[in-house]
Amino acid sequence: MENAATLSLLENIVSSTHGVDLSKLTVLGIESTSHTFGVGIVRVSSGVFEILVNEFSRYVPEKGGIHPRDASNYHVEEAPKVLHRALSKAGVKLSEVSAIAIALGPGLGPCLRVGATIARFLASYYSKPLIPVNHAMAHIEIGKLLNNLKDPLVIYVSGGNTLIAIQRKKRYRIVGETLDISLGNLLDTFAREVGLAPPYVVNGVHQVDACANWGEDFIDLPYTVKGNDLSFSGLLTAALKKARKAKSRKELGSICLSLRETAFNMLVEVSERALVLAEKNEVLLTGGVAANQFLNDKLKSMALIHGAKFYTVPADYAGDNGAMIAWNGLLHYAHGVVVKPEEAFVRQRWRLDEVDAPWLPED
Repeated sequence: MENAATLSLLENIVSSTHGVDLSKLTVLGIESTSHTFGVGIVRVSSGVFEILVNEFSRYVPEKGGIHPRDASNYHVEEAPKVLHRALSKAGVKLSEVSAIAIALGPGLGPCLRVGATIARFLASYYSKPLIPVNHAMAHIEIGKLLNNLKDPLVIYVSGGNTLIAIQRKKRYRIVGETLDISLGNLLDTFAREVGLAPPYVVNGVHQVDACANWGEDFIDLPYTVKGNDLSFSGLLTAALKKARKAKSRKELGSICLSLRETAFNMLVEVSERALVLAEKNEVLLTGGVAANQFLNDKLKSMALIHGAKFYTVPADYAGDNGAMIAWNGLLHYAHGVVVKPEEAFVRQRWRLDEVDAPWLPED
């Protein structure tokens, strides 16, 4: 993978590097914050950036939601296999890796600890620098990289997070977020509770979207926007109450349709307000829910109304993955951000706005 934006970004990194030789650099990233155990490897060689591999294995419960203990046990079983596949496909030995990046949060504690334990061991055994990565920041930076973006309005939506952020003084500032559950959690919980899932996504289509195709009528549901923040819990409760009384597939479909449209419209409203106030001309949708085409269409239309360009993340990089951890690790490593293995603590509630991003501009 190579493009002008990547090379330009690398030049900026080189100009502020902390004694790191970027003429040849290979970073291995490990992701285990929730249901996915992923390993990604990125490389810079002679000014060319490549994502060498992006391997993962995803835990899907047979019933119910994700239980942290079951997911972590799954990671323990799958981790060696995923790591071996990644190294084999990339043609890289662990001894040849320049540094190891690990997502230390936010996420599910038992799952985070699996990846952290493996990363600490590898860094100690092979005497490699260990780089702490914030999972949310990794989602944002991979989206910026793949879309050639410098300063977008960021809309990050996933199973655990829903927030809107902008860049300010070498950090991301959150200008809007959920006050309770995330957008992804809303959709997954509803689908599970009414018997549509798991699996939550079939052939790239979320079960709520598939259900919405059965409906014809729009049903009024709670629409809760507070300033530039959102609340989805009341919407979920009301939709479930109606769904449990539904007497036909058509009626359930109308509830699915109304749930999706109400939730997405709430997000569009707060995103539009943030776009206007921040005066951005780029909009980036990232995170697992970024794969939803209906949400993409709504946000794209909103951005066009205000003369902004809309971008999303390719499906392979929308969900949790190791490549985004490796890329963000490279950014941190180039600016001297490393941690001792014995001090690489997991942080289940590690907020995006608590993390320094030294590669971002001062203004």
